[in-house]
Amino acid sequence: MRWINWHLSKRDRLIAGGAPIVLLLVIYLVTAVQRHAANPSDKILPLPSGMAKAITDLLTTPDPLSGHLVFWADTLASLQRLGLGLGIATLFALVLGLLIGALPPVRAALSPLVTGIAVIPPIALLPILFIALGLGETSKIVLIAIGVAPVMVRDIAAHVGSLPREQIIKAETLGANSWQIIVRVALPQAMPRLIQAIRLALGPAWVFLISAEAVASDIGLGYRIFLVRRYLAMDVIIPYVAWIALLAILADLVLAATSRRMFPWAHEAAR
Repeated sequence: MRWINWHLSKRDRLIAGGAPIVLLLVIYLVTAVQRHAANPSDKILPLPSGMAKAITDLLTTPDPLSGHLVFWADTLASLQRLGLGLGIATLFALVLGLLIGALPPVRAALSPLVTGIAVIPPIALLPILFIALGLGETSKIVLIAIGVAPVMVRDIAAHVGSLPREQIIKAETLGANSWQIIVRVALPQAMPRLIQAIRLALGPAWVFLISAEAVASDIGLGYRIFLVRRYLAMDVIIPYVAWIALLAILADLVLAATSRRMFPWAHEAAR
């Protein structure tokens, strides 16, 4: 049987997907044990027991200054920034994507601008945002929004622009105006694509969030990682990175499940 025709069962997919993760964990544990056997005070590859102790302290010991539990305070602050940034980007992507994709005059006016913004490295805008908006929450949220919104807008616009022309003609034949075509024809078909665009934007959004928190912040997952790096505190850095990855995976799973539940027709071809 050719591999291209080999369809795995759900159980086999779980095994195939979990095997590389288990292999990496085993390699890490073996290497960490060997390093600690040679140097018990090694900080580069901490043992699971050391990471568990460090994270337990952050989970249970309040910060002397703020009184908050550090781990959960960092998580809440980062998720708030990420949620607001992605929310703003999603709103812009939906509105502008529909207008650019459906209306040729709007496409001619705004498409070059969106394309120009999309090719600018968002991290290069960080100093400008800090100068213009200050070092507070606004600049961090705007960085996330600017970083992911243009790409999302282009994706939605391209999807709407590629809708079958027959659908537009039929709607016009039934007397629909431009606004009704956008709302009743383009919008329902753009929603599954919007969720897919959010899923693809999660990774870059986390990058922009961590970058902003590392440069100017006093709380957050990115702030904590860059704060403890000066002490070579890998027993904190590795669990924090793993926690960020877990949060991103959970968000992706929730979005995928939401798309399948709300728009099952959009996933028929993948079954």
